[in-house]
Amino acid sequence: MRRIIIAVLSIALLTATACGARGAAAGSGTHSAHSATAAVVDQPGQGNASSPPQAHAHQHPATAISAETRRLASLLAAGRLATTRYATSLDAAKAAGYQILTRMIPDMGWHFLNPAVQGFDIGKPPILVNERHGDTWQLAAFEWVFPTKPATPPLPGATYGSFGAACHYKDGTFVFAGTQDACPKRSPETGAAFNFRHPDLVTLHVWLWCPNPAGLYNGTNPYVTPFNRG
Repeated sequence: MRRIIIAVLSIALLTATACGARGAAAGSGTHSAHSATAAVVDQPGQGNASSPPQAHAHQHPATAISAETRRLASLLAAGRLATTRYATSLDAAKAAGYQILTRMIPDMGWHFLNPAVQGFDIGKPPILVNERHGDTWQLAAFEWVFPTKPATPPLPGATYGSFGAACHYKDGTFVFAGTQDACPKRSPETGAAFNFRHPDLVTLHVWLWCPNPAGLYNGTNPYVTPFNRG
């Protein structure tokens, strides 16, 4: 069983690394370069030309990991294991009940909502954020939405964003609208049928399947920029 879990996590790590590598290769700027540099510097046993591996390792003594950090790591690992089948398969997500919520939001992704998912469960996110490259899809982040900011963060250190009241249509287009009566019956952009409207929302993104140099909970991700045009 342990070997199976390790294998699954290894595949997950490779998938996430590929997302970051594609972003860096496409020129996501200083964020990518800084992130790559940090990854090399922080690896134990890695030195430079004037510093042997042993000396470098000695310069970075191990520090105690807090209980909160351990808890977060455990939750994130559980979330990845529970959603591995969606990592590179949008069809699997659709079969599980996820349907398009928005088309590509720049530096974020395509959002797919499962209306049957309620509450907070790291292994059952109500919204999956995917990136598209031609015919290839990759899961990048989870998202939760709340009517107001949670009194207790559902994840350690969680930070939040926002999404204004909007009318959503069956094909993923949407328009912002303050009231239900202000929602056009058809998408002004494509003519698609009306789906639903929501009020102002507090949002929580968790970039669990694509590294984000801007932060685990940041709303946007510079590595996603190359995917903005699909």
